[in-house]
Amino acid sequence: PNPPSNLCKIPPTMLEELLIHKPDDPIEFMINHLKENNDDGDLLKKNCFIFFPNISTCIFFFSSPQAMWLCKHFNAIRVSQETLLFKEVLMQTEEAKAYKERNQVTGIMWHSHDFHCFPENQEQAWMLQSSGIFPRHVVMLYAPDTVLIERSGGKRLDPVTQEVFHTTFDWPSDPLVQQRLVKPEDLSEQEVSKKLLEYHRNFPEIFHIYQKVLKSINADQPSVDVLSQVLAFVQSRHRSPAPFTPRVLFFGPPGSGKSLQAALIAQKYDVVNICCGQLLKEAVADNTKLGELVKPYIDSGCPVPDNLVLRLLTERLSALDCLTNGWVLSGFPRDVGQGEQLHKAQINPNRVFFFNLPQESIMERLSQRRTDPVTGERYHTTFRPAPTPEIQARLRQNPKDEEENIKKRLDIYYSNVKALEDFYEEAFYVNADQDPYVIFEFIESCIIKPLPCKNVF
Repeated sequence: PNPPSNLCKIPPTMLEELLIHKPDDPIEFMINHLKENNDDGDLLKKNCFIFFPNISTCIFFFSSPQAMWLCKHFNAIRVSQETLLFKEVLMQTEEAKAYKERNQVTGIMWHSHDFHCFPENQEQAWMLQSSGIFPRHVVMLYAPDTVLIERSGGKRLDPVTQEVFHTTFDWPSDPLVQQRLVKPEDLSEQEVSKKLLEYHRNFPEIFHIYQKVLKSINADQPSVDVLSQVLAFVQSRHRSPAPFTPRVLFFGPPGSGKSLQAALIAQKYDVVNICCGQLLKEAVADNTKLGELVKPYIDSGCPVPDNLVLRLLTERLSALDCLTNGWVLSGFPRDVGQGEQLHKAQINPNRVFFFNLPQESIMERLSQRRTDPVTGERYHTTFRPAPTPEIQARLRQNPKDEEENIKKRLDIYYSNVKALEDFYEEAFYVNADQDPYVIFEFIESCIIKPLPCKNVF
């Protein structure tokens, strides 16, 4: 079939690359772009909904009639346990085979797709996520159990199309369809009650996973009203509370609270929190190719070469979640040379913050930090002392928090910070010697409504 007109909606980053490079074969160029910016290029294999930002959504339903109606409305392929188990006799399979014969990707290149009755529990939801399937819209239809049990008695199934009808609410007008309808075998009141009990046991865990994209709709009302609400939600686009895609860069001496503020920003705006040091450790732990190159430097305590750090950062910041949600980065660049390398790699923050803190406060914060080797819990001799003498006795200090080592780290930071301030001349300056949530409010105000340059708070 001909591709729908909304295929022309191309992600902004891809459009920019097309305009810059002007390739002879734009289709091949876009495919290569997707492969380079998605893990092993398997975005095309898993779900081809990058072309359809308005309806290309994985939708999880708990009611088959609504799911099938929505698929008809969007000309989408319905995927359920039934369609997967009995795929040989369904039209979707023939359609997929036709696509495959034309060397198209998965049989749903021109369609969005819809999941029904899956996932049924937390483990299945995690499996979907681990496979790279993240729904943009999740619909939960709810009604009192008594209503659902009563409705199930009139449910009838078309064995040919797998469509669901009802003797009272949705009887087919076609006599041929009426004749072939059958009553599902597992619809006794006892069986339905058992399924409802299992559903109520598992759904809170699923709700927790998808709560940011989930909408609950009361199904105990006319089906037309239910479908109109479902349609309105599915056609909506989720908006971030940020007015743009945040690309935030934090600078500051050790102990200035960068990590805490990055975590707060990531939580509030759903951006990716990237700490350069942590990223290097994760690469080593995951035994990636770059991690193998980085490992000798981590083990010996030597600085990791800039080219390796930049390759790792470029790879991470080019990932789909960073491109769509934004990011907050700390720990890199440490000097102007690294900043220039970031700029050449087209990694340009749109908000930069420098945290300022008196050296006395830094020493107080860092030199009194302690760690419990048994639990891994972190304490502070002044601000968060150990709760018991037993824990206090076994606390240990990280060598990097010894005063001599703190001074060395501060000397390195202050020797480079002035040049970095000149390089990022439109940065904001934060007084980090105050309550963390007061600091967060200032940072948030700069993200939502930028203040004039060189403002000091």
